Amino acid sequence: MSAQPISFQQVPTPAKLREIAAQRWPVDKIVELFNLPFSDLLFRAQQVHRENFDPQEVELATLMSIKTGGCPEDCGYCPQAARYDTGVKAQKILELETVLDAARKAKEHGATRFCMGAAWREPKDRDLDHVEAMVRGVKDLGMEACVTLGMLGEGQAERLKAAGLDYYNHNLDTAPEFYNNVITTRDYQNRLDTLERVRNAGIKVCCGGIVGMGESRRQRAGLIAQLANMDPYPESVPVNNLVQVEGTPLHGTEKIDPLEFVRTIAVARITMPKARVRLSAGRREMGEAVQAMCFVAGANSIFYGDKLLTTGNPDVEADQLLLEKLGMRVKHTQHEPKCDVTQ
Repeated sequence: MSAQPISFQQVPTPAKLREIAAQRWPVDKIVELFNLPFSDLLFRAQQVHRENFDPQEVELATLMSIKTGGCPEDCGYCPQAARYDTGVKAQKILELETVLDAARKAKEHGATRFCMGAAWREPKDRDLDHVEAMVRGVKDLGMEACVTLGMLGEGQAERLKAAGLDYYNHNLDTAPEFYNNVITTRDYQNRLDTLERVRNAGIKVCCGGIVGMGESRRQRAGLIAQLANMDPYPESVPVNNLVQVEGTPLHGTEKIDPLEFVRTIAVARITMPKARVRLSAGRREMGEAVQAMCFVAGANSIFYGDKLLTTGNPDVEADQLLLEKLGMRVKHTQHEPKCDVTQ
């Protein structure tokens, strides 16, 4: 029997998602990729990457917190959760011109996508009035616009689409079977429901996860299976290396081996060949050599700028120097990969 693609309508529960995933990218098959000799895995990933992208090109995206702290969720990795004492102060949503000034500076430094994050469980309709104005302003600058606002209710994705939003970020974070070790205030299906609303509104999906939270290799494979078996899989796949913040429950977790992180990038590239695979949080701690291996493994997007939402990132000059050392070129246009991700 031929494998059937997975649509969000076919995925009412995480258990159903795992069942259908076995038809296309079963977890066992993804574990086999993880277990390949390192050089063989990178060679295969680089082949897939070259078939779909210019291997010397990297996309620069800048991330800005437009509403910081005070989040009611209990995500074990997040310093913005109100219940944790991390030193992050709750702030109201930023003024429009403050956000657009940051977007202009990001564009001047080479970024083509501007991502705006707000620490909400889910936005209220009145919150979207402000976000819509920001999206329109970013688009007027000639940049791609992305937001991450938490869960979306009925009609909210359509409002964002009408404002011109290109991407909505909503990460799965980890495999379903590890999820409750990290978050208890929302379940996996909540995330899938939001992704369905985003897709149905015609907005591109930015969806990935976090590694280094104490999960096993098989659980990392389980996360990749969830992403790769979506129909279509996300156009943008951020892979975050946990940044441990004192005061959060995951502070003190054993760190992931750097080569295991590179393996995760390679497996993401092989299973989602036409997606932009982004090096996201934790890049500052990797060092140049590990980042270089990630590019060889198929990463072709980075968060660019000296700060993410609340955690540090390599500064602009350091990134420019690294890309120069590697002979890599910055993506200046908004062209898509050679084929649509549905194929």
